[in-house]
Amino acid sequence: MLECVIVGGGIHGTYCCQRLLEETDLERDDLLIVDPHDRLLESFRQKARACEMDELRSTFVHHVGTEPFGLENFAEGRDRTDELRPTPGYPRRPTLSLFLDYAEYVIDRADLETLHRQTTVESIRRSADGTDSLVLETSDSRIRTRTCVLAIGHGGRYRTPPWAAGIDSVTHVWDGFDPETPADETVVVGGGITAAQLATCLAEREREPVTLCARRDLETATTEADPRWINWNHISRHLHRHPPGSRERYETVREARNDATVPRTLLERLETAVDDGSLSIRYGDVRSAREVDGRVRLLLEDGGCLSAERGVLATGFAPVFEHPFVDRVAGALDLERGHRGMPVLDDETLAWSKTDGSESSVFVTGALATGSVGPLAGNIAGARRGADRLTTEIAKRERLPLSAD
Repeated sequence: MLECVIVGGGIHGTYCCQRLLEETDLERDDLLIVDPHDRLLESFRQKARACEMDELRSTFVHHVGTEPFGLENFAEGRDRTDELRPTPGYPRRPTLSLFLDYAEYVIDRADLETLHRQTTVESIRRSADGTDSLVLETSDSRIRTRTCVLAIGHGGRYRTPPWAAGIDSVTHVWDGFDPETPADETVVVGGGITAAQLATCLAEREREPVTLCARRDLETATTEADPRWINWNHISRHLHRHPPGSRERYETVREARNDATVPRTLLERLETAVDDGSLSIRYGDVRSAREVDGRVRLLLEDGGCLSAERGVLATGFAPVFEHPFVDRVAGALDLERGHRGMPVLDDETLAWSKTDGSESSVFVTGALATGSVGPLAGNIAGARRGADRLTTEIAKRERLPLSAD
């Protein structure tokens, strides 16, 4: 039996695994990362490639390594400090290539790929022996473990507006879109950083006319939320004063997040592309869409119309709280859920509470832990905050006698 299985091999799962190896008595044989991709961080790479990300919104101290200044030292040692991009009034940010190269360095140095099993966890249940141990049913095996960390991200589920249903020439940016495939004309639908990034990069190639269709004027924000939300004392004062799983927590997080915003540096690039004539912007809601002669035609609420060879949605993720896998796990293990399916967690340990009020052996990090970690839970900074809490508790449970009903 394993001591801990981490479900998800993205930034949160990779970071959490390192913290458990470095700060607990767990041995490598005690740990496993389960993820369906062929290598760690592959889902992140695919998303970054699809939207043509070239630099991160997060600062240089937020990365997959456990040393805060590890990425900076990596850049200095390889004469790549020019890839730490300046941001007015904010710390420097790494290019995507620097971030990923350092991530590969961290993964190789810790030999984390040997702890990665490429398979999909389909369900989690309690062991039939009546103890608190868990059995993970995967697509090809069963895995028994004392504890489990859910680091699943949004699980490949994206927001697709009803008007896009059944339109073959409209795809979501993270669902099979290839920016390297040329088109006569492209319309990008969305008003946040992903939409602006994709539209700008496509336009800068001057290979095709590009239109960005946003519901309203683009708003700017340097980060996804006020940086004070990185501080655990700030999280405790402003989020934990509300009951776990409550609507008040949900609304506090929603109001604190700068969703559908664009960093000033990216907005300047976008405006330059508009001035150069390679990019145009239309504002308004899309009412309906249809395909005519191999092109997609979007009818806007104001009566206007957009036509292009392809449409690309940059409309964000579906709520992780509503993920079918989350539903199955919560139901099988009698885990407590709050407003809109939010997991009810112990704020100090991030252990998911059972419906009878006791703590389960399931821990949560990433977007699924938003109700306890706050508006930056799903971001790189949230990986550190999440690991700060759950690492200590998992270490305490190591090799303790398993309780039985």
